[in-house]
Amino acid sequence: MSKITVAPQEQLEQLKVGADEIISEEELLKKLEKSYKNQKPLTVKLGADPSRPDIHIGHAVVLNKLKLLQDFGHQVKFIIGDFTALIGDPTGKSKTRPQLTKEEVDVNAQTYKEQVFKILDPEKTDVVYNSHWLNKFTPMDFIRLMASRTVQQLIARDDFSKRYQDQVPIFLHELVYPVMQAYDSYELKADIELGGTDQKFNLLLGREFQRQQGQEPQCIILSPLLEGLDGVQKMSKSLGNYIGLTDEPNDMFGKTMSISDTHMLRFYELLSRRGKQYLDQLKKGLSDQSMHPMDAKKDLAEEIVSHYWGDEKAKEARAHFQQVFSNKAIPDDIPSHKISLQNGDSINVLNLVVELEFCKSKSEARRILKQNGMKLNNEVIKNESIKLEPAKDYIFRQGKLKMVKLLVD
Repeated sequence: MSKITVAPQEQLEQLKVGADEIISEEELLKKLEKSYKNQKPLTVKLGADPSRPDIHIGHAVVLNKLKLLQDFGHQVKFIIGDFTALIGDPTGKSKTRPQLTKEEVDVNAQTYKEQVFKILDPEKTDVVYNSHWLNKFTPMDFIRLMASRTVQQLIARDDFSKRYQDQVPIFLHELVYPVMQAYDSYELKADIELGGTDQKFNLLLGREFQRQQGQEPQCIILSPLLEGLDGVQKMSKSLGNYIGLTDEPNDMFGKTMSISDTHMLRFYELLSRRGKQYLDQLKKGLSDQSMHPMDAKKDLAEEIVSHYWGDEKAKEARAHFQQVFSNKAIPDDIPSHKISLQNGDSINVLNLVVELEFCKSKSEARRILKQNGMKLNNEVIKNESIKLEPAKDYIFRQGKLKMVKLLVD
């Protein structure tokens, strides 16, 4: 059993950094004090439905908070919601999610485990599947569970309420979802549950269900949803404004450098593991101009890469960025792509970037083109069709990160 050496008040102060809300601070401090006095770790719960095969650093905001509690010596219970994923979390959805097969859930669950252990210590993490207890439920058990909540309570939830008002169908199995998630907290006797702000209703339901069943209710730590690289919309793979946990070091570094100076502080608060004292010094340095924003951003990018690839790879990524973008050099290992053309022929840029796998679709490529995000020999491409001369090489860039040498014959 891990020894808890960090004082309760210090634990609380560290947990508050970047947190959107704690319910409640007073209760959490009491739990931390009791745990510290008795040297008995708290049970910390985080649930994740493996509805997609991979995750991005937006998800790492909550995982970092979980790692902090783990470092304090508390017991982490990472729930793979393989049962609830078959239903689909309706949180934040304007329509019913398509239901996954068990095979899809199993594949996604395996990739989830591999990715979360880029952050969590696998030796100190209990991975549990909620199918282990929910599969044992009889029809009568489900009836008793649903009898603990009212339709009015569930329909008051923002996403359900909006769908009801807009006459968008709400299926009965979707109403079951938050109740089953609440039962997970009871099953694990959770002392603390973590989640994003969009999960507040579900987490509060777990707290209420524990109280109703005679358990001490869990405290809740809610983390904000990280905006994507654009600094506006929530980080999302579908919007293309994300940094994946499995992105290559150079891509991860470059994507981090693409955020605005203003958004950089948000990334520091939610993703850095350097603690409150460092963040206070950083803000002071940026304010009195003793720290240049570009240097601060490079430090941030290096730290983020080091979390997932190690210090050596992070330093190499920083050197690569310096060479390519700060010194405007073309790296020796730039990939090449051959194009066969007749004199006067044009190529379609949208087709090209999809073929190069720079974009997943022509619609995504068109959006980037309209934002002046493509260049040929450092000249911004304005049209979908461009003319290239035979027997000549060109450097094609998309954004700051993607580059290829076009070999025209």
